[in-house]
Amino acid sequence: MTKRIDATEKAVELIKILQEKHGDLMFYQAGGCCEGTQPQCFEKGGFYQRMGDVCIGIVEDTEFWVDKDLFEYWKHAHFTLDVIDAFGVGGFSLETPLKKTFRIEYRIFTPEEEQSLGPLKYIE
Repeated sequence: MTKRIDATEKAVELIKILQEKHGDLMFYQAGGCCEGTQPQCFEKGGFYQRMGDVCIGIVEDTEFWVDKDLFEYWKHAHFTLDVIDAFGVGGFSLETPLKKTFRIEYRIFTPEEEQSLGPLKYIE
């Protein structure tokens, strides 16, 4: 089964640090406005998704949610969660005080991967 999201070692290390400090987490990636299109990390339940938003997978026991409109645009792409040394757009994400920013790299699925994608979870 093809995963829709993976994470770099640096991202996994940062998630573990944030889990130690904040407990269970969640990611949400919107399609614009003040948060840009960078993934935001919150305490689980600290952000309310909209109807139709999509959970594309789990990274280190943390659900990764995508805005329904952004998902429609990127539904044929694999996401790789990474982290860089920078101050992110908006500053709402839990990694901001550590002067880090989560980011996503995209690549289009191969036809074979597209045929073996796992199920999605939606907000209804």
